[in-house]
Amino acid sequence: MKRKECVAMLLVGGQGSRLKCLTANIAKPGLVFGSKYRIVDFCLSNCINSGIDTVGMLTQYKPFLLNSYVGLGSAWDLDIDKGGLHILPPYQGPQGGTWYKGTANSIYQNFNFIDQYNPKYVLILSGDHVYKMDYNKMLQEHIDKNSDVTIAVLDVPYEEASRFGIMSVDEEDKITKFIEKPKIPESTLASMGIYIFSWDVLRDALIVDESNPYSENDFGKNVIPSLLMDNKRMYAYRFEGYWKDVGTIESYYVANMELLGDSPSLDLFEKNFKISSNSNTDARPPQYIGAKSVIKNSFICNGCTILGRVENSLISPGVTIEEGAVVKDSIVFPDVKILENAKVNKTIIGENVVVGEGAAIGTATKKPLQPNGITLIENNLEISPKIRIAAGSEITS
Repeated sequence: MKRKECVAMLLVGGQGSRLKCLTANIAKPGLVFGSKYRIVDFCLSNCINSGIDTVGMLTQYKPFLLNSYVGLGSAWDLDIDKGGLHILPPYQGPQGGTWYKGTANSIYQNFNFIDQYNPKYVLILSGDHVYKMDYNKMLQEHIDKNSDVTIAVLDVPYEEASRFGIMSVDEEDKITKFIEKPKIPESTLASMGIYIFSWDVLRDALIVDESNPYSENDFGKNVIPSLLMDNKRMYAYRFEGYWKDVGTIESYYVANMELLGDSPSLDLFEKNFKISSNSNTDARPPQYIGAKSVIKNSFICNGCTILGRVENSLISPGVTIEEGAVVKDSIVFPDVKILENAKVNKTIIGENVVVGEGAAIGTATKKPLQPNGITLIENNLEISPKIRIAAGSEITS
C-alpha cells in the first residue's frame, strides 16, 4: 500500500461521566452539539479540511450509536479506498485481548492498522473537544523543527491549569517540563490533547511503555514524560483559535450558547473551513415556522415545526414546539415534542422526549439543585402534563 505521510488516530472511547445522563447511552463524542452536529464532527472535519484522509477511530464505551452515525465516513468525504475512516474497537487475537487500558495502550493495540500505511507521522486526537484547526500548519512546524513530538497548547487561566497537562518551554518553544494535572501549576501552557509523533519514535515508546507493569499506559501520565526524560526533541505548537473541552455540563452548555449571537465565538458559517455532519444527508423536510410563532437568537434545524416561542436556544432536527409553548436558553435534541403551553427554561432535553401540555421545566427556585441551574432530561422520557420541575434537576428513567 502507498505510504501515507500522516495518519490520524481519533480517540472517541470515553464515557464522559461528568455529562451525567446525557452520555448514559452514547460515548461523549457522539453527543449532539450546536443543534445539527455531533461533537465528533469537529475532529473529522478538521482532518479532511487539513488534507488528512486516513483516520482510525478508536471506540470503546457504548459505541453503537456513534458507529452508526459516522458510518463509512461519507459525510466527511472519508469513504475512500486507500485510506478513509476505519472504526477500531478493542479485539481479541491469538494471545487473547483486553479493553483499551489507556490512551497509549489503545494506539499500541492498533500497530497493525498504522503499519499498513507506513506513515512518517501519526496525529493523535481526542474526539471530545470543539474547535477548528488546520493540522497541516502544526505538521509543517513539526517537520521544520525536526521534532520527535509536537504538542498543541493553549494558554489557559491559572485557576483552570490544574485540569490539564501543563508544560514549560524555552525561548524556542522546546518543551523542558511536562506534568499531567499538577496541583500547583508552574505554567499556564496547557496541552490540548493533540499530538504529532514521528511514527518510529512513537512506536518504540509504546513498546517500552507496554513492557512497564507500573505504567497506566497514558500519553500524558507516562509516554510524554518518559520521552522528555529520554531527551527527545519535543516542541509546543501554540494555538490561538477557539477550543473548548466540553466534558462537564456547564462547559457543554456554555459552548453551545457561544454559537449564538451576531459575533459567535466559533463561526459555523465560515465557507473556507466547513464543519460537516451526517445530518447533511438527513432527508427531513424544511423547517416550518408558524404564523404566530416568535423566534429570537436561535438555531432551528430541518424537520422542525415551530408554533410557539423560542429564545436563545438551539433546536435540533425534527423538534415540534406547539402553540403557547415557550423555550428559553435551552438545548433541545432531535425529535423532541414540546406540547401546548409547556414552558422550558435553561434545560438540555435529550432525544425523543415528550414534554406534556402545561409542564414547566427549569422553574426558578430560591436555591437551584445544581449551582449552574441547568436542568437535564434524559432521552426517551415522557414528562407529565402540568408538572413543575425545579431548575438544576436531573430527570432520568
